Amino acid sequence: MTDPVHDATGAPPTPDDAPLLAVRSVSRSFGDVRALVDVSLDIRQNEFFALLGPSGCGKTTLLRILAGFEHPDTGSVTLGGADLLALPPERRPVNLMFQSYALFPHMSVERNVAYGLEREGLPKDEVQARVAEVLRVVGISETARRRPSQLSGGQRQRVALARAIVKRPRLLLLDEPLSALDRKVRGEMQLELKRLQHEVGITFVVVTHDQEEAMSMADRIAVFQRGRIEQVDRPVMLYERPRSLFVARFIGNNDLFPGTIAPGGLEVAGLGVLPTAESELAVGTAAWLGIRPEHIALVGEGAPRILTGEVIETQFLGGASTIAVGVSGYETPVLVTQAGATRLERGATVGLTWDPARAVVLPSE
Repeated sequence: MTDPVHDATGAPPTPDDAPLLAVRSVSRSFGDVRALVDVSLDIRQNEFFALLGPSGCGKTTLLRILAGFEHPDTGSVTLGGADLLALPPERRPVNLMFQSYALFPHMSVERNVAYGLEREGLPKDEVQARVAEVLRVVGISETARRRPSQLSGGQRQRVALARAIVKRPRLLLLDEPLSALDRKVRGEMQLELKRLQHEVGITFVVVTHDQEEAMSMADRIAVFQRGRIEQVDRPVMLYERPRSLFVARFIGNNDLFPGTIAPGGLEVAGLGVLPTAESELAVGTAAWLGIRPEHIALVGEGAPRILTGEVIETQFLGGASTIAVGVSGYETPVLVTQAGATRLERGATVGLTWDPARAVVLPSE
């Protein structure tokens, strides 16, 4: 059993103000493919941290390095101040929950969960007590004697989670943990994972390509593209203040206008100068203006406006409406989101306006 004062790395517990996991300048290539390029990040004790990005961006490679299934070409990884890379996978205080769940079909739920503890040679009474407790925590005590084939997808996911946390790892890695579930069950399990993370006191690192999943669960998110980290931030900041064009496009919907920095905003061909928040970029620099559809207001005739356009399509999406507005001189429709159902009809002339402080200036890539 792991000493409560020192974990399997031999390091004492991490102070609250120090990162639990420190990744420094990690790179990994597979032939000519650069999967990770100089990646550095800190993950805090008891944090729910998401690695988010499209397929092939490097997030799963980093997860496999943390688990011990890959080794970086360069860089270092420490857990609680101790060298994690020096330990083989079976000696790391880290557990990985696979996307497929990988349950033993011939074993009951309780035997699946107990398997890792039995391999460690723990006393039978302790194994039984820990298994019973973890099944209670994840809410599947009644399934203890069933086999995986007798469970729903959500129940199998809970068994896999129970098996992962019963060994009390300092770091729990989850690889697309909810991708096999339908939308309703996935939403329930997102809330369940957050509850469990707070209750069991384990640091979670989840890999996902689903931005909604990451935004709803994570305390902080690292957005990856082509093996590099584009931005690490809290979900609200990623949404409200993306720092790159990629993040602005990847996280939610955004109305994006290309142009050049001008006094008072961004000069966009055919539209003039659109007001933005102040930018550190020099006048004349190529850039983009990003504004979320819900931050654009529709105004009627005679009201001050930034742009004028014609409604070309409306969609009611249950609680909110999206209005596509065609603006003369600009090819791409401007999307506007409003609460509730809209009464606007196709062909209606509308004005568009926004608070300049809500408009983000993004450097061209």
